Amino acid sequence: MGLFERYLSIWVGLAIVVGIIAGSIMPSVFTVISTLEFAHVNIVVAVLIWLMIYPMMVQIDFSSIKDVGKKPKGLVLTLVINWLIKPFTMAFLGWLFFKVLFADWVDPETATEYIAGMILLGVAPCTAMVFVWSQMTKGDANYTLVQVSINDIIMIFAFAPIAGLLLGVTDITVPWDTLLLSVVLYVLVPLVAGALTRKKLDRGQDHSKIDRFLGKMKPWSIIGLLTTVTLLFGFQADTILSKPEAIVLIAIPLLIQTYGIFAIAYYMAKRMKLPHNVAAPACMIGTSNFFELAVAVAISLFGLHSGAALATVVGVLVEVPVMLSLVWFANRTRHWFA
Repeated sequence: MGLFERYLSIWVGLAIVVGIIAGSIMPSVFTVISTLEFAHVNIVVAVLIWLMIYPMMVQIDFSSIKDVGKKPKGLVLTLVINWLIKPFTMAFLGWLFFKVLFADWVDPETATEYIAGMILLGVAPCTAMVFVWSQMTKGDANYTLVQVSINDIIMIFAFAPIAGLLLGVTDITVPWDTLLLSVVLYVLVPLVAGALTRKKLDRGQDHSKIDRFLGKMKPWSIIGLLTTVTLLFGFQADTILSKPEAIVLIAIPLLIQTYGIFAIAYYMAKRMKLPHNVAAPACMIGTSNFFELAVAVAISLFGLHSGAALATVVGVLVEVPVMLSLVWFANRTRHWFA
């Protein structure tokens, strides 16, 4: 991991502090930015999210899908965790904590938005950082690529229906046009753009041009992430200063979800007798989130100032240290697998 990835939680934490301070000192600036919208999509945030997502999509090699038939059990595990278990456990934990356990501490409207943010995180499987987790657990890099590629294709068709279903179950009115627009804008378009860019740069199949391109794009991707976080917390500065416990309340169910999903996936991988270099990345994909997509959709659906947007950003804050602890655990238990 590079310096940025290794200390991502620190950079996000600093961006949060800067955002809160700036939002308190210059609220009018954030008000102006929040009005720059088109079709419920904030233009500034959309550009920043694109800076994050597009380089990730260039990394995906869809020609690897031809190897989908190899080691099918690892792919089955990933798909079951990502699309049949994780979204529904996230929705349940959101309801349990914010409608039952934390009901006396959070007003009903805000609680509903927190649940929505958690659901959006749960329906978005990781597409980029999982390559880092795979490398750190000595995973099969080519097989990880197959898993991520298949999940990205499924996301185009499954994200909106599952998110709409779970948001509806939790009594949230779903603006389907905005949800579908978000999927097109933040999944389909960057996916196609990334595939076309990769095809153009990698005609020689040596990956050198792709590596140089990604090296140039990485600083912009980092700027996009940190600026987005700064804006989100700047928009909500007053709320956070008056209710700092909100971040802690959101982090608790997210932590339980992350460790719980990994435990389920790791147990299933062991029972399925997967080799460790397939099992570890498969579990990491099912555990981590495509938080960039979740943040963008939360903003589009509920607004920059919403509790849903705050919940997705808290997901960024807790994910990296948690995933590093799971990498450590996976490496220490390598002997459990054949």
